Amino acid sequence: MAEPSPRNAGKDAAGRKRNGRKRAPAPVYGAIDLGTNNCRMLLAHRTGAGFQVVDAFSRVVRLGEGVAAEGRLSDGAMDRAVEALKVCAGKIKRHKVVKYRSIATQACRMAGNGEEFLNRVRRETGLEFDLISPEEEARLAVHGCVDLLDPDKDAALVIDIGGGSTELSWVDIAEWRRRGGPESGGRPPMKSWTSTPVGVVTLSERFPEREDREAWYNEMKAYARQLMKTPRGAKAMRPLFREGRGHLVGTSGTVTSMAGVHLRLPRYDRSRVDGLWMTGEEALAACARLRNLDVAGRAQEPTIGLDRAELVLAGCAIYEAVAEAWPADRLRVGDRGLREGMLLNLMRKSKKRRRRHRRGKGKGSSGVEA
Repeated sequence: MAEPSPRNAGKDAAGRKRNGRKRAPAPVYGAIDLGTNNCRMLLAHRTGAGFQVVDAFSRVVRLGEGVAAEGRLSDGAMDRAVEALKVCAGKIKRHKVVKYRSIATQACRMAGNGEEFLNRVRRETGLEFDLISPEEEARLAVHGCVDLLDPDKDAALVIDIGGGSTELSWVDIAEWRRRGGPESGGRPPMKSWTSTPVGVVTLSERFPEREDREAWYNEMKAYARQLMKTPRGAKAMRPLFREGRGHLVGTSGTVTSMAGVHLRLPRYDRSRVDGLWMTGEEALAACARLRNLDVAGRAQEPTIGLDRAELVLAGCAIYEAVAEAWPADRLRVGDRGLREGMLLNLMRKSKKRRRRHRRGKGKGSSGVEA
């Protein structure tokens, strides 16, 4: 997401005086994504180029821990998530957020007590959650990374590897270009999408790590490949990828971890990871480097750490399964996803409402409708 220049950021700052008048604070919008592994929140206000983040929160809660086997969210997982969401609720109140949206995804979709848990969240935190469909999850991921698409390519496959599911979205860039592309302000058309019920948490639980790491890794990859289905609309885009006219976009923690390993970063740096282009060979080389390390070795990687060490290879296996089915010479890395898509939607709707409000005021002044 484009960040404003320091000069523009100053003009947007709350309380800045202009022409002797104190400006009203810029309205703050919020987005919370409660996934199978992480609880993430962004608070931001609108800028001319997109939005500027004013606060953020992320915590590993492992909400979906054990849900694939038990069919229910465990008491411990729910307690961890509620505590994280209390922090989010406090930040929303402190920043006087004018509008927010909170979504829950695969863990709550899978769990027999998912709705019951979201009712508990509402009682204890005051936060209202939408339990979204896999299709909406895929669309939000695409919306959040629109400016990562290469307008000179004809197609892109957006890969969102979550804790409990993986969403794949095929974007028709050629059609978007015909409609005016990024300058049009319109959204790129999704040709097709699919959701596979396999993510880093569920795959890791199904295939506990073994000493014969290569065979174990290949079993994970084969299992993920077996579950992935190619929808009819996507099949028509295969020639574009075979001819080098398509590229991949990765929006998950798996892909940002791969990027950090590729860059050999001494610590995670979003400014260097978000928007990074990697070749297909570089992405696979990062996966191979991680595959050759045990859990302790992966935990020592500066951009992996202990929280991701047990899960990152499952994510790499899923990524490789996708990349083998949809070969592309380049991968664009995005440290963004559902929250960014929600924020853009909230701000976009707000602009439309204000335009309607202005038109309404014009009608009222004359008392006559055009």
